Amino acid sequence: MDLSLHRDPAPTGMRRTLGVRDGIAIAASSTAATTSIGIGMGALALYAGRQTPALLLVAFLPILGIALSYSRLNRTEPNCGNGYTWVGTSLGPWLGFLTGWVVLVANVVFMAYTSAVTGMVILQFANKAGLISLFGIALDPTSTATSTVVGLVVLVAVTLTAVTGVRSATRFQWVLLVFEYAVLLAFCGWALVSGRQEFSFAWLNPFAIDSFQSLAQGLVLAVFVFWGWDAAFTVNEETRSASDASRGGLIALFAMLGLLVFAAISFQRVMDDATLVAQGPQALTFLGSHLAPEPWASLPLAALMCSAFASLQSSVIPTARGALAMGRDRTLGRAWTRIDPRFGSPAVGTLMIMAVATAVAVLAIGIPKINHMILAAVNSIGLVVALYYGLTALACAVRFRAALREGVREALQAVVVPAASAAALFGLGGYLAYQYATMSDHFEARPDNGWFMLLIPGLFVGTGLVAAAVAKWRRRAPYFWNGRGTDADAIALPMDERAAPAVRS
Repeated sequence: MDLSLHRDPAPTGMRRTLGVRDGIAIAASSTAATTSIGIGMGALALYAGRQTPALLLVAFLPILGIALSYSRLNRTEPNCGNGYTWVGTSLGPWLGFLTGWVVLVANVVFMAYTSAVTGMVILQFANKAGLISLFGIALDPTSTATSTVVGLVVLVAVTLTAVTGVRSATRFQWVLLVFEYAVLLAFCGWALVSGRQEFSFAWLNPFAIDSFQSLAQGLVLAVFVFWGWDAAFTVNEETRSASDASRGGLIALFAMLGLLVFAAISFQRVMDDATLVAQGPQALTFLGSHLAPEPWASLPLAALMCSAFASLQSSVIPTARGALAMGRDRTLGRAWTRIDPRFGSPAVGTLMIMAVATAVAVLAIGIPKINHMILAAVNSIGLVVALYYGLTALACAVRFRAALREGVREALQAVVVPAASAAALFGLGGYLAYQYATMSDHFEARPDNGWFMLLIPGLFVGTGLVAAAVAKWRRRAPYFWNGRGTDADAIALPMDERAAPAVRS
């Protein structure tokens, strides 16, 4: 197979200290199983009803194809920019830049929305513990403004820990993961055994979903729920081996599938569709109070809080590294490439990401109810994730197209499965975009308004094209002519380290 496109990423001063275990921690924290289950099951039930477990299984198939594409591309060209680099090399710099850009923007929006979710969970926990009443202040967890303010305090804290280096961050994430998964498995297992809603194998039948539109909308939400496993690939320049990043991402993805399907069935054993939808982002809290007395009933809420903390921190880490890859190719500014000589992390870029996410979170306060804000963010990000996952899988099929002559197994793994996964996500995104464009006759900032749902991903893509034009004609980034940057070593290293090689431990 032709590997002439292989090139090692430029040294950046980051340290190769991570292994498979660290990749799992980053990917699992980024997918945030407990948060996705706690606030997402009600939204999925809105579209899929009792077939939510089936919906998750169907959505996993193209996602698995995407993950295999990431793994193969990573073996050939490990780069913290991953999709941005791979798509740029295989499909062209404009599509490559757009891939990198929408990943950055989607992560920033996700951090903004997760900040609000984190604030909401903290307020719920404080209310249950009676802490709020001690100060005589009425704080409403369902208020976007109140939850956002509290959540932004947490965002600042986890960003500062991420600045000190990814190794210390993954250790913290493992502590949070062990606690939240133990609580999640215990309560979902309890619900599965004690629930009074009769189990049916029809729950695993995707053809029982009411309509194709409901299936498509539910699949976009499910794609969003799975999103995050690829965070393991953003630290592939900090892992001791490129294969460690691949294994970490794939292990986290399969663990996510098991947790999601197990939780979906468990929730449905306790709640009917109406109750699950009505509980919305508080479904996990309801489950805890339904099954156990206090203080045990608050454990799921504590697990949800830990998951939100870990998800926020694990979102900062890959976003800063994606910006680093773009910065060293000169498609973004030099500030994104500054590596802290003490911690070996892109400290300046990490802080800048936090600042932008804070600004977006403040703007989102315009959507007054947090459940509306969550649904709007999830739908919009789901479309964008389908776009960049599809482009990356297509890049894999194009790059390894010579495998079609190397036997059935190699052709399936390298070309057919990635191409089919890309086609599925592109078709899903195109269908929903058409539905959004025709479902409303006026604009309103609500998650059930089609024009509003199209506006957000449209802004992602539109601003990406403008930024690409600036990078090409104003910055004159070599990426747009040869698919890679030049003098990346000198850009990435601090001034006092440019004369010496990067130290990797």
